[in-house]
Amino acid sequence: MPVIFECVVNLSEGRDDAVLAELAGAAGPSLLDQHRDPDHNRSVLTLAGPVDTVVAGARSLAAAAVERLDLRTHQGVHPRLGVLDVVPFVPYEPGAPAPRDLTEAVVLRDEFARWLGTVLGVPSFLYGPLPGGRTRTLPDIRRHAFGRDGSPGEPLLPDEGPARADPRTGATAVGARRVLVAYNVWVSSAAVARRVAPLVRGPHVRALGLTVGRRAQVSCNLVDPDLLGPARLYDDVAARVAEAGGDVEGTELVGLIPETVLTAVPRSRWAELGLSDEGTVESGLARAGP
Repeated sequence: MPVIFECVVNLSEGRDDAVLAELAGAAGPSLLDQHRDPDHNRSVLTLAGPVDTVVAGARSLAAAAVERLDLRTHQGVHPRLGVLDVVPFVPYEPGAPAPRDLTEAVVLRDEFARWLGTVLGVPSFLYGPLPGGRTRTLPDIRRHAFGRDGSPGEPLLPDEGPARADPRTGATAVGARRVLVAYNVWVSSAAVARRVAPLVRGPHVRALGLTVGRRAQVSCNLVDPDLLGPARLYDDVAARVAEAGGDVEGTELVGLIPETVLTAVPRSRWAELGLSDEGTVESGLARAGP
């Protein structure tokens, strides 16, 4: 099948049903999935399909989010830059391993960031490949945007849009990246989550230990899921949780998972890991139709 695109938009709103319905409607026909988390006060909307449809949906969703949301009154567990927090463009080939060529994704990212600054007045920070062979990660932006980490030297300023963010809307991280899987493991205590998260971090896993309501989780991004998928991550977390004297209390897939990553996991483990055929990108595309 030809390469299509995903745009996995992270919004700083996970509680207001009416607003979330409005935002989902703004995304249009490319919307495959909406995952909300009231404790994080965050939603992840997965758009996928032909480039023109995805770009139109991402812009419509961005405009609605900037109009309807207010960072000044936002409270939630997850780190955030703005109401439209993260907008990555992701090449995707259904039924095949994740494409590695990000050339077109970079073009889409840069065009979206310029549009966001020019039309909506929202500053953006780019992540993924940068000019001159450099690269920047989303964690880099979270640490250094606007000099928020307090380290000496020049602060990281927006790549596009105003130099300062409106307190109501904040800023946006706009990326070009390969497919990742957001996957959380619920554990017995915040202390266990904070102890385990640094131990499972590595080149293929980003992890945070978070308190989420009355529960705790090791919140993970699997940045190369064809190489290290949810089964390996779960087993690593479970072993380290046991060493810390805690218990694993469940799992959570955030958004959708590539079919190739799912089928690499023995079907006998799907229920244990919270996975299913219905949770794949390919299943979402089939439901959306031509």
